[in-house]
Amino acid sequence: MRIVAAGASGMIGQPLVRWWRSAGHDVVRLVRRAPTAPDEVQWDPASGRLDPARLGRVDAAVNLAGAGVADRRWTESYRRTVVESRTSATATLARALASLDEPPSVLLQGSAIGYYGDRGAEPLDESSSAGEEFLARCCVAWEAAAAPARAAGIRTASLRTGLVMAPRGGAFGQVLPLVRLGLGGPLGGGRDWWSWITLEDELRAIDHLLHADVSGPVNLVAPDPRPSGEIIAELARALHRPAVLPVPAAALRVALGGFAEEVLASRRLAPAALLASGFRFSHPDLPSAVRWTLAG
Repeated sequence: MRIVAAGASGMIGQPLVRWWRSAGHDVVRLVRRAPTAPDEVQWDPASGRLDPARLGRVDAAVNLAGAGVADRRWTESYRRTVVESRTSATATLARALASLDEPPSVLLQGSAIGYYGDRGAEPLDESSSAGEEFLARCCVAWEAAAAPARAAGIRTASLRTGLVMAPRGGAFGQVLPLVRLGLGGPLGGGRDWWSWITLEDELRAIDHLLHADVSGPVNLVAPDPRPSGEIIAELARALHRPAVLPVPAAALRVALGGFAEEVLASRRLAPAALLASGFRFSHPDLPSAVRWTLAG
């Protein structure tokens, strides 16, 4: 297949491109700078510029583009950046794909479990309503921006990714060094539910959705959500380190600003759409996920 990839330089995008290329797919990366390689096509999502003629034949597309939610403190300016970087990239790509004489069969559209807001211990799946917090409203707008692709008949799946468990990068990449030093502990009490997925299963799930006849929202999370305190304790146990020093919610808010609402949010999610489509996890439970993460 010939696949167009936006956001190919991120923690998920880079290994996903390698994964698909190793499987024999032709991956075209969208870049904002001047192209320096034959597999790159320049675009400017902020101004809505992407020449469809530069894409050539397209069988599928994946869009993971957007400013990192944990990269900077959440000032009002950066909140706008987080939203606009996602909606403008999505709308630009969706319009370009829809305008092709032969549109691709599928768009795998980035999103996040932030869609659901902070829901305590309430069991949630893809049929659950959106939350009202900042990231929930961001995800609603992000997914809606793909409307031109859906209107053109392109199968569109919204990838509501959970906390990605990986040796480096992402939320767990920040937690692991602390746990290794024996400084890990419950965050804000440790009772908030974390819905997670290993990076390996994230890549496998996205590849699965490239071919599976699934559209609409898809929770990319493992079927074993746990309170955050249990997850950190499992990491510490595997590393033979203590995990007893709690990190108060007030301290997190001082250290992280608005992003603390994401760290402290509680979402108990089920991957209903993935399981119904026949996907099988390599790491369906927390102990196996921790072993894989620490072996990386």
